[in-house]
Amino acid sequence: MFRHTKRVLATAVATVLAATFAPVATAAATPSTAGSSDPFYTYDSSTPLSSYAPGTVLKKRTLQYHIVGLPTPVKAVQLLYRTRDAQGRPAANVTTVVRSIKGDSGKAVSYQSFYDSLNPKDGPSRAIAGDVTLGGILANSENLFLAPLVAQGYNVVIPDTEGQRADFAAGPEYAANTLDSIRAATAPEAGTGMDADTRVGLMGYSGGAIATGWAAALAPAYAPDVNKRLVGFAEGGLLVDPAHNLKYVDGSVVWSGVIPMAIIGVARSYGIDLKQYLNSYGQQVYQDLEHGSLLDALGHYPGLTWKKLAKPQYADPNSVTAFVEAVNKINLGSAATPTVPGFIAQGAGGVVEGTFGNPPGIGRGDGVMVAGDVRALARQYCSSGNGSFAFHQYDLLGHVPVAAAWAPGAIGWLGDRFAGRPAPSDCGHIPPGNSLAPESPTSVS
Repeated sequence: MFRHTKRVLATAVATVLAATFAPVATAAATPSTAGSSDPFYTYDSSTPLSSYAPGTVLKKRTLQYHIVGLPTPVKAVQLLYRTRDAQGRPAANVTTVVRSIKGDSGKAVSYQSFYDSLNPKDGPSRAIAGDVTLGGILANSENLFLAPLVAQGYNVVIPDTEGQRADFAAGPEYAANTLDSIRAATAPEAGTGMDADTRVGLMGYSGGAIATGWAAALAPAYAPDVNKRLVGFAEGGLLVDPAHNLKYVDGSVVWSGVIPMAIIGVARSYGIDLKQYLNSYGQQVYQDLEHGSLLDALGHYPGLTWKKLAKPQYADPNSVTAFVEAVNKINLGSAATPTVPGFIAQGAGGVVEGTFGNPPGIGRGDGVMVAGDVRALARQYCSSGNGSFAFHQYDLLGHVPVAAAWAPGAIGWLGDRFAGRPAPSDCGHIPPGNSLAPESPTSVS
């Protein structure tokens, strides 16, 4: 569909292999700088964090880029910067910048990772700094996507999208972390070679698509200075309406573990106590996954349902008013339409990944993400005055294989935007989807 796909994939494989098997001479003596005790992640100045503008660089360091704990010759700049959390409170977060191998300061891709974890130690910045954790394996695997971006001369910005508390699935917070990361990475004091004129593309799959989609939607209001530099966003495997996703994966073989992850993520992000609505088994699962990653959840709870976790009177998740209010806050269908072009891909073959659900008004998806929700969002964008949206649905593929199909197309699509070519549009050809209206609480709770 897009040019240079084979060349990009070949470059990706070659670059990753070269980086992985070319450790520096002092590798054996190089300790990891990541971990829970790493002081770099702590804002420790006496100046109130709230006194700084979002995107302000608070700390800076340069280190070797690590892959599964092995240092490579590639240098990375890491920045601690000011942002905000899901509740709008000032927060400090970390992003990583890999500078263009061509020395080009004019273009950058902000790559949002799909590390999907409730443990801050699994963030991409820690994996890059050398920390090796189970959840961090996902961030390490994404080097296959990052390598072609570096090889093609982009500056690559990799924010810890979930923040330092790992506020899983909190889209608005993901957006702030992403947009303020771009501000920090292009600030003069960052020393990355980029500046306020650097053009930026957004890219992310699955959990990375949460950050990408929300950042594109909130940029005009939250970060107009960044929005004017965006060339577009490319995303796949998109979470739109979390309430629908929970019903879709209910009882699935592999993906049902995201149900407790979502409960924990929502509770943590918005400061609400959801454990009081869970039965003894639900509270045990909550405790087991409270600091877990997607790899701790996938396939570990086959057949799990909301009802198995909740007390009998809360068998309907909409009976928990606080939960309904929180998931409505992270419904992307309620956010604004991005003002820049977009490329959206979604799978619909979730049965191959053990998700057989087909709930009324929700339908099928890729195993975890709901295809009808993504179609509805794309159609909503098209009807809102911005027709520069490309959309592709892979009917026979599940969530995992779509990532491999999506990545080369996303890179090619972004390359065309940087080159100034007109954005293609599938508006008018996207099949109907679901209602994205906010959920209404039922009578209990």
